[in-house]
Amino acid sequence: MLIEILRTYQPKQTIGELVIDGVEICKTLELQWLHNERNKSCIPEGTYTVVKRLAHAKRKYNHFHITDVPNRTFILIHTGNYSSQILGCILVGDRHIDLNRDGLVDVANSATTLTKLYDLLPDKFQIAVRNKEYRIAS
Repeated sequence: MLIEILRTYQPKQTIGELVIDGVEICKTLELQWLHNERNKSCIPEGTYTVVKRLAHAKRKYNHFHITDVPNRTFILIHTGNYSSQILGCILVGDRHIDLNRDGLVDVANSATTLTKLYDLLPDKFQIAVRNKEYRIAS
């Protein structure tokens, strides 16, 4: 199973698609690329191990933890709609739309989308994060 996040970099944010074996599953939203600066940048392109994490006191819903990101910790795939809700993590939704009319792309239906992903993906997997222009043909 080839799991990818295919990114399109924008000046104020990074939008993308989460794709499994060439089929788009959902949309993604990340911070802009600022050279992997903590709490201000999306993570570097690369291949990472991802593990499921159950809900707990701090995060009241199931989510994913992206491990071994260089110079970063606790990078998650979690719910949220707006760039302002991200500190380096990845939000998921079923579509890109400007929900709050601030001129930035948001993701819609994040909680439903995350639940769908949680049910679909294995407990541990590899994810390739890359620029959409350099997608591996499936």
